Amino acid sequence: MLTAPRLVAALLLGMVGFLGSEMIKPLMPEGTQFGWFSFVNLGLGALSGWIVIGSRIGRGIVPAVNNGLTGAAALIFWGLFLQAGNEMLRLSLRRRYDGPVEALTDLFRVGLEYGLTIATAPVLGTLFVGGVVAAVLAEISARYWR
Repeated sequence: MLTAPRLVAALLLGMVGFLGSEMIKPLMPEGTQFGWFSFVNLGLGALSGWIVIGSRIGRGIVPAVNNGLTGAAALIFWGLFLQAGNEMLRLSLRRRYDGPVEALTDLFRVGLEYGLTIATAPVLGTLFVGGVVAAVLAEISARYWR
């Protein structure tokens, strides 16, 4: 159901996803083609904000902090999974794999590589602090618009 606090959580975590994507770009190898990278992560952030944070609004500020950390972790997980899946699909279309099992195994390898690449204090700090801020502001908005 459309409520203002859910919308606030979705918009704010979407912006955090976009900002995190822009911070990740310089960490990747030079010449990487990003395409829709930032906008896909914006959408993932909005979905994580709507589903993870938005469904748990109304329980207080301390649970909102926990919900923000959970929402940011969900954004990171689904972002890594989707981007690694995209890379796996790109490599499979170039016939780099002998079979589907090898492609699925490589999905986890690529996801782990991406995870290690983004595991820097500025990126993770921005994502987790942004998630907490998004959840707390959504909690505050619930007090006014419920």
